[in-house]
Amino acid sequence: MAEQNHSVIQVVELTKVYKDFWGRERVKALNGLNMDVKRGEVFGLLGPNGSGKTTMVRLLLGLLFPTRGAVRIFGKSPREVDVKRLIGYMPEESHLYEYLNVEETLDFFGRLFKLTRAERRRRTEALIEMVGLQRARRRRLGEFSKGMARRIALAQALINDPDLLVLDEPTTGLDPLGTREIKDLIVTLRERGKTILLCSHLLADVEEVCDRICILYGGMARATGRVGDLLTEHHTEHQSLEIRTPVLPEAERRRITELVRSGLGPELAEGIKFGTPAKRLEEFFLRVVEKARHERLATAGAEVGGPAADFLTGAPEGEELVEELVGAAHPEAVEPEPAAPIPVVEREDRELIGGLLKGAQEEVAEAGTEEPQPS
Repeated sequence: MAEQNHSVIQVVELTKVYKDFWGRERVKALNGLNMDVKRGEVFGLLGPNGSGKTTMVRLLLGLLFPTRGAVRIFGKSPREVDVKRLIGYMPEESHLYEYLNVEETLDFFGRLFKLTRAERRRRTEALIEMVGLQRARRRRLGEFSKGMARRIALAQALINDPDLLVLDEPTTGLDPLGTREIKDLIVTLRERGKTILLCSHLLADVEEVCDRICILYGGMARATGRVGDLLTEHHTEHQSLEIRTPVLPEAERRRITELVRSGLGPELAEGIKFGTPAKRLEEFFLRVVEKARHERLATAGAEVGGPAADFLTGAPEGEELVEELVGAAHPEAVEPEPAAPIPVVEREDRELIGGLLKGAQEEVAEAGTEEPQPS
């Protein structure tokens, strides 16, 4: 599909700074970001946790105001109502009304876009079939699993037939079948001329469906371009040629290895490897992030984790308790504590104690000889 020159998303020197109550700068989520998304392409927005992806999406939806720079959707401000009618948004967490069923949910969102009753019914039927919720169409959303909630969230994002579709982790919680259907749908929408912004940590999915990607770190774009161009290795120390074929029998693999060994030498034959095509976007992503960290680029997000905590690698704390319980169960194995020393009574103390005891005994004897008084 030929790339159109018209830009759907334009981001120019975009900066977003979060401040505290006193107006002091707390976090710089975006730092002079420039980005341009063309009509009819699938654009992947990648980055570690805290790199600015969520802030970027909120700015595109008009939910936040930029500190500096500009954001344009179809050449207009994202806060204009006419622009919002052209956007479909599937958030990472599906916050829908749990007391509504599937039909009522789609009808509700159709009313928000002022669709006619007949159009709402037609689109509702088509979307329910598309996401595979025909049998659950009258179940309350509060009874749905996470995967089923993701399916209805996708359906509500498409109820207005948007020109721009923003998908935030669309395959999270989906089974392999649902994931495959989502990716096929993205390809179908691209063929229809829709523009899709995809935020995902599943790099294999991004590599499969995205035309271009942008990797964020510290609120800045560290790599932007077409997926094929970014993943192509140039001028490496050990250049190699990749040939993809259908699955070959073991005998054919040995014939290819012998052919290379006889024609080019045994040294080259040692580098032959057979296997399924590997996903390399993860390797490229990690290399970009590692380079940014090596340059000590400031970021408000997650950084490289350290070694395992000491209490996780040492002896379990419960072993001490077990030893105490074992000792209590076998008292003969426990050494008795030394008896407390008997205090030494001085001579003066003994005379005082004897006098007190003698006086008490005399009082008791006298009380026993007294005659009882008449009542």
